[in-house]
Amino acid sequence: MNSRKSQSQVGKRLKRYPNRRRFLQFSAAAISTVALSNCARNLSGGQTATESDNTATYTAVDNQTLYLYTWADYSNDALFQRFTAQTGIKVVADVFDSNETMLAKLQAGGGNQYSVIYPSDYMVRQMIDSNLLTRLDSTKIKGTENLMPRWESPVYDPDAAYSVPFNWGTTGLIYNTDVITSQPDDWDFLWENAEPLSGKITLLDDVRETMGMVLKSLGYSYNATDPAQIEAAYQRLRELRPAIAAFKTYGWEDQLIAGDLAICMTYSTLGLALPETNSQLRYFIPKSGTSIWTDTMAIPVGAPNPEAAYAWINFNLEPETAAFAATEIKLGTPNKAAFELLPAEVKSNPKQYPPEDLVKNFEGIAPVGDALALYDRYWTQVRA
Repeated sequence: MNSRKSQSQVGKRLKRYPNRRRFLQFSAAAISTVALSNCARNLSGGQTATESDNTATYTAVDNQTLYLYTWADYSNDALFQRFTAQTGIKVVADVFDSNETMLAKLQAGGGNQYSVIYPSDYMVRQMIDSNLLTRLDSTKIKGTENLMPRWESPVYDPDAAYSVPFNWGTTGLIYNTDVITSQPDDWDFLWENAEPLSGKITLLDDVRETMGMVLKSLGYSYNATDPAQIEAAYQRLRELRPAIAAFKTYGWEDQLIAGDLAICMTYSTLGLALPETNSQLRYFIPKSGTSIWTDTMAIPVGAPNPEAAYAWINFNLEPETAAFAATEIKLGTPNKAAFELLPAEVKSNPKQYPPEDLVKNFEGIAPVGDALALYDRYWTQVRA
């Protein structure tokens, strides 16, 4: 992982480039109502938890505090302040850089530190299977009737029994028009222009996204389990490897803006935000299809202050709040009532809310079972 920027630099970069997968260190002065990263809090002595059938009974240390474990760009001060003003409950948030980091922390017993966590779709399934999530009490949740059909009973969590969708987005490519004067529209562009763009391409440092992209470019599923298809993707990625400057999920932005890089694989968060202040940049969703990801809210087994967790979930299901969050964070809302509250130019933006004829080619990243070992082996080889 690259060395961190100074805290003052990070604070500035966060405002310029919100990133779904960026792990940042925040200064205490930057966020008045929130303590981020390595918060000092005592969760012993006042809390008890007993587990039965993946549920727990709690006595919270502080019933006026909500403890979140979330993606850095979801740690939004304005959103937290609205919640505190409405409920009187203060928010304390830690941030993580990947689903796997969050999973490791919970597997090590960290679930009793957080009231709400934010696993992505495929990780929800993995956490359910590992008995790390509390089955939600539907009588305590209000607003799920506003969810769009895709998220009423998602494949990763049938009947939304353990999670509530927060936001969604896509994975695509962002390029500098000062370097690339044509208009790319699909993943194949990378291979077709590998020689002239050599050293000016970055791909996500994410095995499932990057291998999934290559699989999609071959006409296969993002979630392929056929060993022959996975090997074919590995071989095709090896063909492109000499042209790849780096596998980076973040840290490439300034180089792309300056033209030192030409095209980068990214999530729609950055893809939508960067062009707003850098007119030479363009984000597009490949026409052959991509991943459509969902980040959710869930309550871990052993969570402190579960009542605050339900209050937070209900707060985010309110149409006004969901619309505010979608506008602030620039992600797609799964809340149809919130969608109707968005400005017309946002609702009609095909890069933020793609048309159905394009969405039909999208796939959520799903667990691939035993095939994951094959993905990991090829990934290690191609990055060596």
